[in-house]
Amino acid sequence: MTFATLPAPPYYVVTFSSQRTQEEWGYNDMSTRMIELAAKQPGYLGVESVRGADGFGITNSFWENEDAIRNWKRVVDHMAAQKAGRDMWYDHYEVRIARVERAYGRRK
Repeated sequence: MTFATLPAPPYYVVTFSSQRTQEEWGYNDMSTRMIELAAKQPGYLGVESVRGADGFGITNSFWENEDAIRNWKRVVDHMAAQKAGRDMWYDHYEVRIARVERAYGRRK
């Protein structure tokens, strides 16, 4: 995974912080499938994701507006992945949604 290529703000970010369980069955396939599916949704801008060896991870998905976020949350396959996450893959998770007003960085 690498930095998402994003437009100038404003846009929205959905931050999904999670602590994984030891259950591995189907997780990597589902994660890959959700990233591919999200990329096909209207209003999707990009994603950045990392997971440490201790199972803690953060995924930031970027969206044009709140309607796009709501519509993504309602996609049937995404709803199934959310249920599997609650049932099998996550001990704890937090979702935070914010509007990005400014963004800057540095590249060497």
